[in-house]
Amino acid sequence: MQHMGKWFISSVLLLLIFGCSNTQPVDVDISQWRGPARDGIYPDTGLLKEWPEGGPEMLWAFEGLGAGHGSPVIAGEFVYVTGIPDTISSGGFLYKLDLKGNLIWKKSYGPDFTENFPGARSTPTVAGDLIYVESGAGAVYCLNANTGDEVWSVNFFRDLAADSVQFGYSESVLIDGDRVIFTPGGKINNMVALNRFTGEKIWGSPAYGEQATYSSPILVNHNGNRLVVNLTASSIIGLDADTGEMYWRFFQFQDNKIHANTPIYHDGKVLICSASRRDSSGLVLLQLSPDGKEAEILWRNKEIINLMGGLILKDGYIYGPGYLQNRWYCIDWNTGETRYVNRDFGGGPVIWADGLFYCYAEREGEMALVEANPEAFRVISKFTVDKGTAEHWAHPVIGKGMLLVRHGDALMSYRIRS
Repeated sequence: MQHMGKWFISSVLLLLIFGCSNTQPVDVDISQWRGPARDGIYPDTGLLKEWPEGGPEMLWAFEGLGAGHGSPVIAGEFVYVTGIPDTISSGGFLYKLDLKGNLIWKKSYGPDFTENFPGARSTPTVAGDLIYVESGAGAVYCLNANTGDEVWSVNFFRDLAADSVQFGYSESVLIDGDRVIFTPGGKINNMVALNRFTGEKIWGSPAYGEQATYSSPILVNHNGNRLVVNLTASSIIGLDADTGEMYWRFFQFQDNKIHANTPIYHDGKVLICSASRRDSSGLVLLQLSPDGKEAEILWRNKEIINLMGGLILKDGYIYGPGYLQNRWYCIDWNTGETRYVNRDFGGGPVIWADGLFYCYAEREGEMALVEANPEAFRVISKFTVDKGTAEHWAHPVIGKGMLLVRHGDALMSYRIRS
């Protein structure tokens, strides 16, 4: 209670300071997980339509990040990424690099996750001159983007009565105007919204006793009604973005309570993907009511086994990988029917830019440039990611004519614009 009192007083003081200042406007550029819309689609154009033999030119590589599975993020003229350089001390660090791969600074933000598959998990979210990092150990840190100094922090267990999750918190937090939204789960809140300048709590959506899972929330503007959609351990939930009121909730099963794929919203519908080798609720499409306060299941497809590679929706079809399998699926958005399964490349994270797919095989450590449509999936070029450590889980990032690939301890930049 004593700590909570100090936290509240500090939050009020910061609110007064920022509330009387125009130095940090609400309408700022946001750089975040899986691109501008969190859907894996990047706006870059003029990109190479095939790569030289051996892959595109490597511009630079930064080694020494330590253990980590989180993606980098490009914000302005800088790249930010997290890592745990010493898993014994378990301290997580935020690294700031310039666009040539030079280290500007690295700053410790606090303990991070070093148990099952150790490594920093969250992709930083950058909004103006503030950065938000969620620790796998259960905390959100707001840091100054120029210096790396802490502005405020909140601990999930001490401050929000959360329950721990087996594989460490892996969510990348969501910015909504003057708010930061995330999912501690537990006995009191499922999701919360804090004032992003001060850490003061704005709303908490009343809990129903489920732990958090590993997915990141999305903000939906549906017919002028604003919702936040995410998952907890066994549920898909839709909340009022302004109040946290729960509109709807659907049971979603995965045998290890792993829901790691980010939801996708399009044309009044929400797509969710969960999968395992034994049983799960699979791929499901929800139809929202006109006001978004109700939803119904349109279809389910349990064939696709995609644990955490993400999905891409393009032109009425869903494209996504199989988990630890040489399988790439094309699914009809309207019906849920499988159009085809291609076995020419290993499954893993997928993103899209300038008409082509960028596929990263997690077992083989290969990156491929792919043309895919409802008729065929064709690998145009590929190369092996030969630096780094541990699992190939981090999702690639595209920006400034670069393809950024994080493999554990290493971050590599490749030139993909001619």
